[in-house]
Amino acid sequence: MVLQTQALIIVVAYLIGMLLVGFIVGKLQIKDSSDYMLAGRRMGLFMVAFSLSANNIGGGSTTGLAQKAFGEWGMSAIWYVLAASVAMIPLAYFAPKIRQTMAVTIPEVVGRRFGHVSSTLTAILSVLSLFCLTSSQIAASGTVVASLTGIPTNVALVIAGAVVIIYTTFGGMIADQISDLVQFAIILVGLAIATPIVISGCGGWEAISAALPPVQLSFTKIGWVTIIGYVFNYFCTFLAGPEMVSRFETAKDEKTAKQAAWLSAVLMAAMSIFPTLLGLAALATMPDLADGGANAMMAVTTAHAPGVIVGVISAAIICATMSSADSNLLCMSTMLMNDLYLKYGGKKLTDKQIITYTRACNVVSAVIAMIISMAGVPIVTMNTFAFGIRCAGPFAAYGLGLIVPKATRNSGIISLIGGTIGFCFWQFISGGGFKFGILPVVFGCAVSVVVFFIVNFIEWGRGVAPAPSAYVDEK
Repeated sequence: MVLQTQALIIVVAYLIGMLLVGFIVGKLQIKDSSDYMLAGRRMGLFMVAFSLSANNIGGGSTTGLAQKAFGEWGMSAIWYVLAASVAMIPLAYFAPKIRQTMAVTIPEVVGRRFGHVSSTLTAILSVLSLFCLTSSQIAASGTVVASLTGIPTNVALVIAGAVVIIYTTFGGMIADQISDLVQFAIILVGLAIATPIVISGCGGWEAISAALPPVQLSFTKIGWVTIIGYVFNYFCTFLAGPEMVSRFETAKDEKTAKQAAWLSAVLMAAMSIFPTLLGLAALATMPDLADGGANAMMAVTTAHAPGVIVGVISAAIICATMSSADSNLLCMSTMLMNDLYLKYGGKKLTDKQIITYTRACNVVSAVIAMIISMAGVPIVTMNTFAFGIRCAGPFAAYGLGLIVPKATRNSGIISLIGGTIGFCFWQFISGGGFKFGILPVVFGCAVSVVVFFIVNFIEWGRGVAPAPSAYVDEK
């Protein structure tokens, strides 16, 4: 009971801190809609880099990563996050181009190049996916709160969702990025402190490795096909991911955006080892855990570390999930306003009204996401569907639209439709997993790229004029 009480105190202190961040930022920093949606485009290197990293490290990259290490993946589970680090390297090429667009959202850029139909379809796909992602992260946060307090899970979901609603709604993107910096620091430092203590409590690394089959200690147990597949998966979801793109748009200049991508790659690589080691420690000392080790990280920490460390790990897990939930929520509300309401609402709004309406979208969207999270849909299922449906179609239209100046309007629209169909097809025949080493989102993105170039080659041969530029200064 002492362990749970100490852990609960730390977690409550963290939640109160996040609420204060949102309230203070909302009062002092939010002057216009640019501040609310894009942090005034004045964020520096560390703020952007930590925010990028925090958004990539959710519940699946902490408790989920430990579970994979506990299960069949062993030490090679490190690639579940390390692959994301590798994927950030080519993204550094696109980062300054994303910042150069001076856009608010991905659908805005797609619409500039390929028209209103493509913009609206991209917005609908993105909003649908962000509902699912917000729901899954609130569900993960609520599970931790429930395990610490003993209160019903649905009540814990409401608590976790309420905290996300309040600090995101008050402070917008500035509060989001400040909280991301704090959250990722807690994740990285907390796990870095806790992991050696847990390993020592298990008898040291020599005792852990001696208790495990040698194959479990292989960095490449899952195979290079799977590893490379995950790298492509992350690159696709990052380049067409609304929360990632919005971070680059908040950077103070293009150089900062590029440097932030590189620094984020380093930060994620550093983080990847700790949940992996905790999962292996759990496998060595408590191999009979229920549910395939779903709670391996918390179980091994509770058994072999003092209560304050359990609190740090609990806070780290909640940080990982909330850092993703708040970003998904803000991106969703921004798209609802910028790409749907302001385009089709038929009513011109003042800047103050835009902020008010966006805040209202935050609240309504989060409440709906909380209700979805109570439905008990598996988190992995929601995440797999969400990442694929939002990225596969728009991948070529957005990513290649930034770097292929002669692209025609039809290439964007048709590739968007083709990529979405390709994702749905591969999702169906693969069951959402690897088939021939290819994940559904990667297959869908590949289809969108192929369709994009096929249509362009046909239309270039017919002399069709290029679509308008994605960049404001070239219009």
